[in-house]
Amino acid sequence: MTQAQAQPTKPVVLEIQYPDKVSRVLNFLIFIKMILAIPHLVILYVYAIAYVVTLIIAWVAILITGRYPRGLFDFGVKYMRWQARVSSYLMMLRDEYPPFNGNP
Repeated sequence: MTQAQAQPTKPVVLEIQYPDKVSRVLNFLIFIKMILAIPHLVILYVYAIAYVVTLIIAWVAILITGRYPRGLFDFGVKYMRWQARVSSYLMMLRDEYPPFNGNP
Protein backbone atom coordinates (compact mmCIF):
# COMPACT_ATOMS: atom_id res chain seq x y z
CA MET A 1 0.00 0.00 0.00
CA THR A 2 1.37 3.40 -0.94
CA GLN A 3 1.45 6.48 1.28
CA ALA A 4 -1.47 8.08 -0.62
CA GLN A 5 -3.65 5.02 -0.14
CA ALA A 6 -2.89 4.76 3.58
CA GLN A 7 -4.31 8.20 4.41
CA PRO A 8 -8.11 8.33 4.60
CA THR A 9 -9.84 10.92 2.47
CA LYS A 10 -12.49 13.24 3.81
CA PRO A 11 -15.13 13.82 1.12
CA VAL A 12 -17.51 15.77 3.38
CA VAL A 13 -16.41 18.73 5.46
CA LEU A 14 -18.67 20.70 7.82
CA GLU A 15 -17.15 24.08 8.52
CA ILE A 16 -18.85 26.65 10.76
CA GLN A 17 -17.14 30.00 11.14
CA TYR A 18 -16.90 31.41 14.66
CA PRO A 19 -19.02 34.59 14.77
CA ASP A 20 -17.16 37.78 15.65
CA LYS A 21 -20.18 39.30 17.32
CA VAL A 22 -23.32 37.54 18.53
CA SER A 23 -26.63 39.35 18.86
CA ARG A 24 -27.62 39.14 22.53
CA VAL A 25 -31.11 40.46 21.91
CA LEU A 26 -31.82 37.84 19.23
CA ASN A 27 -30.44 35.09 21.45
CA PHE A 28 -32.56 36.31 24.35
CA LEU A 29 -35.64 36.17 22.18
CA ILE A 30 -35.08 32.64 20.88
CA PHE A 31 -38.73 32.28 19.99
CA ILE A 32 -38.24 34.91 17.26
CA LYS A 33 -35.65 32.64 15.66
CA MET A 34 -38.05 29.73 15.86
CA ILE A 35 -40.83 31.72 14.25
CA LEU A 36 -38.49 32.90 11.50
CA ALA A 37 -37.37 29.32 10.88
CA ILE A 38 -40.91 27.96 10.32
CA PRO A 39 -40.80 28.43 6.52
CA HIS A 40 -37.45 26.63 6.40
CA LEU A 41 -38.72 23.77 8.54
CA VAL A 42 -41.84 23.28 6.43
CA ILE A 43 -39.88 23.22 3.17
CA LEU A 44 -37.19 21.00 4.71
CA TYR A 45 -39.87 18.54 5.80
CA VAL A 46 -41.09 18.17 2.21
CA TYR A 47 -37.48 18.10 1.01
CA ALA A 48 -36.74 15.27 3.49
CA ILE A 49 -39.57 13.16 2.08
CA ALA A 50 -38.21 13.70 -1.44
CA TYR A 51 -34.72 12.87 -0.16
CA VAL A 52 -35.88 9.52 1.23
CA VAL A 53 -37.51 8.71 -2.12
CA THR A 54 -34.29 9.58 -3.94
CA LEU A 55 -32.33 7.39 -1.51
CA ILE A 56 -34.50 4.41 -2.42
CA ILE A 57 -34.10 5.15 -6.14
CA ALA A 58 -30.35 5.57 -5.67
CA TRP A 59 -30.15 2.29 -3.78
CA VAL A 60 -31.81 0.44 -6.67
CA ALA A 61 -29.55 2.24 -9.16
CA ILE A 62 -26.46 1.29 -7.15
CA LEU A 63 -27.57 -2.34 -7.07
CA ILE A 64 -28.08 -2.41 -10.84
CA THR A 65 -25.23 -0.23 -12.12
CA GLY A 66 -22.78 -0.24 -9.22
CA ARG A 67 -22.59 3.58 -9.27
CA TYR A 68 -24.34 6.33 -7.33
CA PRO A 69 -26.16 8.57 -9.86
CA ARG A 70 -24.58 12.03 -9.77
CA GLY A 71 -27.89 13.93 -9.83
CA LEU A 72 -29.29 12.02 -6.88
CA PHE A 73 -26.04 12.49 -4.98
CA ASP A 74 -26.10 16.26 -5.61
CA PHE A 75 -29.74 16.40 -4.48
CA GLY A 76 -28.80 14.75 -1.19
CA VAL A 77 -25.81 17.03 -0.67
CA LYS A 78 -27.96 20.13 -1.16
CA TYR A 79 -30.54 18.81 1.30
CA MET A 80 -27.90 18.08 3.95
CA ARG A 81 -26.20 21.44 3.42
CA TRP A 82 -29.48 23.33 3.81
CA GLN A 83 -30.43 21.28 6.87
CA ALA A 84 -27.05 22.00 8.49
CA ARG A 85 -27.49 25.75 7.90
CA VAL A 86 -30.97 25.82 9.40
CA SER A 87 -29.86 23.68 12.36
CA SER A 88 -26.88 25.93 13.07
CA TYR A 89 -29.23 28.95 12.93
CA LEU A 90 -31.68 27.36 15.38
CA MET A 91 -28.90 26.23 17.74
CA MET A 92 -27.63 29.82 17.83
CA LEU A 93 -24.31 29.01 16.17
CA ARG A 94 -24.97 31.62 13.47
CA ASP A 95 -26.96 34.86 13.52
CA GLU A 96 -27.41 35.16 9.76
CA TYR A 97 -30.74 34.01 8.39
CA PRO A 98 -30.05 30.93 6.23
CA PRO A 99 -30.70 31.18 2.49
CA PHE A 100 -33.47 29.14 0.89
CA ASN A 101 -31.13 26.90 -1.09
CA GLY A 102 -28.48 24.25 -0.72
CA ASN A 103 -25.80 25.93 -2.77
CA PRO A 104 -22.31 26.24 -1.30
